[in-house]
Amino acid sequence: MESIVTFLSNISWWVYVLIVLGIVAVRDMFFNRKHTISHNFPLVGHLRFILEKIGPELRQYIVANNREELPFNRSERSWIYASAKKENNYQGFGTDQDIHEASYHFIKPSLFGYKMSPSHPNFTHRDLVPCAKVMGEFNNRKKSYRPKSILNISAMSFGSLSAKAIESLNIGAKESGCFHNTGEGGLSMYHSNGADVVFQFGTGYFGVRNPDGTFSLDTLVKLVENNPFVRAIEIKLSQGAKPGKGGVLPSSKITKEIAGIRGIELGKDVISPSFHTAFDGIDEMLDLIEQIADRTGLPVGIKAAVGRLEQWTYLADKIEEKGKGPDFIAIDGGEGGTGAAPPSFADHVSLPLFYAFSSVYKLFKDKGLAERIVWIAGGKLGLHAQGAKAFALGADLIYVAREAMMSIGCIQAQICHTNRCPAGVATQNTWLQSGIHVPLKSERFSNYAKAFRKELLELAMAVGHEHPCQFTMEDIEISMGDSNYTKTLADCFKYQKEHVAFEGTKMLHDCPHLGGNHE
Repeated sequence: MESIVTFLSNISWWVYVLIVLGIVAVRDMFFNRKHTISHNFPLVGHLRFILEKIGPELRQYIVANNREELPFNRSERSWIYASAKKENNYQGFGTDQDIHEASYHFIKPSLFGYKMSPSHPNFTHRDLVPCAKVMGEFNNRKKSYRPKSILNISAMSFGSLSAKAIESLNIGAKESGCFHNTGEGGLSMYHSNGADVVFQFGTGYFGVRNPDGTFSLDTLVKLVENNPFVRAIEIKLSQGAKPGKGGVLPSSKITKEIAGIRGIELGKDVISPSFHTAFDGIDEMLDLIEQIADRTGLPVGIKAAVGRLEQWTYLADKIEEKGKGPDFIAIDGGEGGTGAAPPSFADHVSLPLFYAFSSVYKLFKDKGLAERIVWIAGGKLGLHAQGAKAFALGADLIYVAREAMMSIGCIQAQICHTNRCPAGVATQNTWLQSGIHVPLKSERFSNYAKAFRKELLELAMAVGHEHPCQFTMEDIEISMGDSNYTKTLADCFKYQKEHVAFEGTKMLHDCPHLGGNHE
């Protein structure tokens, strides 16, 4: 035995390499029946698969320029990262955008911007911008709610995001005054670190379901009573990335903790159907909204992607007829993100945000209903210029999801569906999660949220407004890419935004319904 060990130790390392390569070559030529390339080109053919595997990384870091990548290009990601880290988020030497391309939009500055007095709330707190409307005010909800921030965390469930990611976002939301939407996966302990919470339920009714999977209003009422930081209820009808598509949570991904939060069984696949069982159609949905609002006292809203406008017309008609309806409506654009979706849905189903939002908003405005509803827009709006456009079209609040993920470390690896997120954000792998330092990451989300609000407020003041709610459709023009040069948003979308009753920022700060107070 000693002689054998001595013999092997005397063999050069390159001989072992040749032996391994020889074995791989023999396997490729004589035993491989799955891959034609590696069979026909032994050894060399594997380079093709290696390059294909690392192609996204090569493009992201070496090949693509600053404005090329999707969904978020390098310049956009860099601004989010720099803002989150409190680094220099400016750029030098002028814009690198093609400002003459079709659909490029221009914000029109005033000759004299808005001038703040030293007593103005934003004179010392430029990053604190509350919502100009109160959720539930029109319908006289017992616990009406004015969000403390115009930017808030969109629906991302515990399960799709890691525990440490949810915890980081919630603490960061508390520090920055944002509210945190639970997503449809239920209310977890990681959502319970002090931020205002909007509780969302979808077709699976996770966290508020009976043993047979149906919706339990009594359970929802108890959840609200036990968690006073829950400030509103959102009924998810659909989302932009996969509208009308149900889902399956495989049993292999269901931990004891997730099962307890969602109210599901261990060891069984959980089906989220593509339709609700708690109501059938718009009329029953409106009845359920009133039941939830009466029992909980909270504002109740809906979230949906947009497709068939005749259904939205019917909804508006019924709200007008009943004099009651959702306190807020969240419109999710087709460009929105998700943990996993078939390309057929993600690429082609539902309207993009600006088409979707403007279509629905116009319907409600024409019926005199727009003013009574708090409008939330979501779909790549976490960059200030896009946010300004959303407010000009009629939005009162903005949802961010992927931008929030990037603020706590997401690198846009686009493997959320594999449970292998290298940043530990969209995975349940405990090792990958361990890289998230919650105190640091929560601070980074808070920094990002404050930087966004500060710059959006500065944009509004440059136009001559005190608050982003005052953006009008005449404040922004869009390039037509031809001899027509530009058109205003009003000319493009064929309506005028409803005037928001705004009496000054100080009134918003002094409002008894302002978020952050859970007593």
